[in-house]
Amino acid sequence: MISALPTARDARLTFTAPPPGFAPLTDFDLAAVDGAQGLYTLRDTAGADLRLFLLDPTYYVPEYLPAVADEDLAALGASSVGEVDVYVVANISDGAPVVNLLAPIVVNPVSGSATQLILEDDWPLQAELVTEAA
Repeated sequence: MISALPTARDARLTFTAPPPGFAPLTDFDLAAVDGAQGLYTLRDTAGADLRLFLLDPTYYVPEYLPAVADEDLAALGASSVGEVDVYVVANISDGAPVVNLLAPIVVNPVSGSATQLILEDDWPLQAELVTEAA
């Protein structure tokens, strides 16, 4: 089971390989966005002014439970999914918020090591976030 709440808030992360599209960068700062529960920024530390928005899926997509392979866990220094935090990249597409469920960012909050996985499961690349009707 993936940890219920992230513990890597406001942390320096070192990716095991550059995230897709960010080569050669591997060092990033993860920071919670004030006033937005479960929303984070991921910014490069090299001064390239790159930023991603990440969501904690436990708040926004609670049914999201991606399988993380043992070798991916080992590369992060973790032995089970309970030892890692999982985030999804958020964007705006056609005026609506979407998240990438196919390529989560997995973090070992103790060591600060991170990786962006490309899952083999059938998760969408752009899942629209919707709110429950009142």
